[in-house]
Amino acid sequence: MSGEQAECAGGAALRAPLLEAAGVRHAFFTRRGGVSEGIYATLNGGAGSADSPAAVGENKRRMARALAVEPEDLLIPYQIHSAEAVSVSTRWSERPRCDGAATRTRGLALGVTGADCGVALFCDPDAGVIGAAHAGWKGALEGVLESTLARMEDLGATRSAIRVALGPTIAQDSYEVGPEFRDRFAAADADSVRFFRPGAGARAHFDLPGYIGARLARAGVGAFENLGLDTYADETRFYSFRRATHRKEPDFGRLVAAIALS
Repeated sequence: MSGEQAECAGGAALRAPLLEAAGVRHAFFTRRGGVSEGIYATLNGGAGSADSPAAVGENKRRMARALAVEPEDLLIPYQIHSAEAVSVSTRWSERPRCDGAATRTRGLALGVTGADCGVALFCDPDAGVIGAAHAGWKGALEGVLESTLARMEDLGATRSAIRVALGPTIAQDSYEVGPEFRDRFAAADADSVRFFRPGAGARAHFDLPGYIGARLARAGVGAFENLGLDTYADETRFYSFRRATHRKEPDFGRLVAAIALS
């Protein structure tokens, strides 16, 4: 792998000032800088997509190089839209079925994929502990963010010292839902109705980034940053499950967000 190839992925990646200031390597990769074609063009990180495995593997190698780790050490779980999170100390022989992970092991990068769902990266720079979480509406509602924080604390992190950055996520303007969706959140916590804005008829628009930020604030994290980027609206840089569904496309690419200790 040449340095020029690696920069294709790393050069198009987004960084969060909050994590940059903490001195941890991280990237919110866009869809640019890979080798996939067609609806997956070009940096598809979705091992579960119908894209060419060889293309996804090459894309992962480029992302790993941008993070200065080996491809086998860029660890992305088998995501199941759950509240499950795990602690990690070595590279995986088999991907665990979960949506959050934490580690204090240098040389490992933790990643999650998304295509509208929230992709959040965590760090406690003083304790040397990092985390990553895939927070779609279901995982966020059921507690994946809090589970990831708990796994970080198991490794020595202090919640009030943890910084969290939220990458490209579907924005409220683009996220229209039915009344049963709103009712599910209201039943879990009446205060959550503030994240719904009236839409057409009985429908509403859900503020997933706002909801994620509020969950993290209530959990007591030290700092939170939302990059404020809408996956649905920005086709040039981001994949979107909802956009692909509206267009009746057969599949969609996945964005990768990842973090590693320097």
